[in-house]
Amino acid sequence: MKLTGNTIFITGGGSGIGRGLAEALHKLGNQIIISGRRKSHLDATTRANPGMASLELNIEDPASIAAVTKKLIAQFPTLNVLINNAGIMQIDDAADGIDDGVLVSTVTTNLLGHEVLVERAKPLRNNPGPNEGAFVTEFNDLMVQPPAKQPSSGNPLELTTNNFAESQK
Repeated sequence: MKLTGNTIFITGGGSGIGRGLAEALHKLGNQIIISGRRKSHLDATTRANPGMASLELNIEDPASIAAVTKKLIAQFPTLNVLINNAGIMQIDDAADGIDDGVLVSTVTTNLLGHEVLVERAKPLRNNPGPNEGAFVTEFNDLMVQPPAKQPSSGNPLELTTNNFAESQK
């Protein structure tokens, strides 16, 4: 990926790794738009980085994803890089049985919400720029590795499902 001259949207960009990535890419001269659920974190990050923009996004909510994608298309028509960074790791004791709410929230935040965002953002996919043809970067997918015992197509949903099944053995 060329690291300059891009318009980049980063989910989970108000704190942690996402904020660090947003700030580093912003310093290289890219237009950065961050998103997250916590407006206070987004505001703190944009205040500390003049020129950076933010949009509130609940990656678990398809209506929130649809609204944000409409704003992205309207306000940032040159967007050419999407970094799906938002993620959660909630405490759950799998030995005592998995809490359905924690499981659904975790899978939706870490995987399904990003897949919905990618689908909704398709109108921006062919934007010209230094990274033409490389619109989506799935940061969370870097942490999803296929189990050694099972062949995989590389699909993030398949890899996640396989890893979950392996962890329950």
